[in-house]
Amino acid sequence: LCGFSNAVVQILRLHGVEDYRAHDVLQDPDLRQGIKNYSNWPTIPQVYLNGEFVGGCDILLQMHQNGDLVEELKKLGIRSALLDAEKDQEKK
Repeated sequence: LCGFSNAVVQILRLHGVEDYRAHDVLQDPDLRQGIKNYSNWPTIPQVYLNGEFVGGCDILLQMHQNGDLVEELKKLGIRSALLDAEKDQEKK
């Protein structure tokens, strides 16, 4: 697993997202180029939420940092675990 892919997985886990799939496109040059052509995005990994292309690791990290990821997950019916973590911090 490359470092950028690992970062994406760690961000998803921070938010409590468990239902995700990963595909190793690095083993198949045709698939790797095909996904880049499909999304018109030059880098791997590529993140899709509910089949919609979001971006790469840098975009997901930015969304995580500015709170947009919490909102995008909410649209998918997923409550970010970070919201519960914040409530726990407020109680202390």
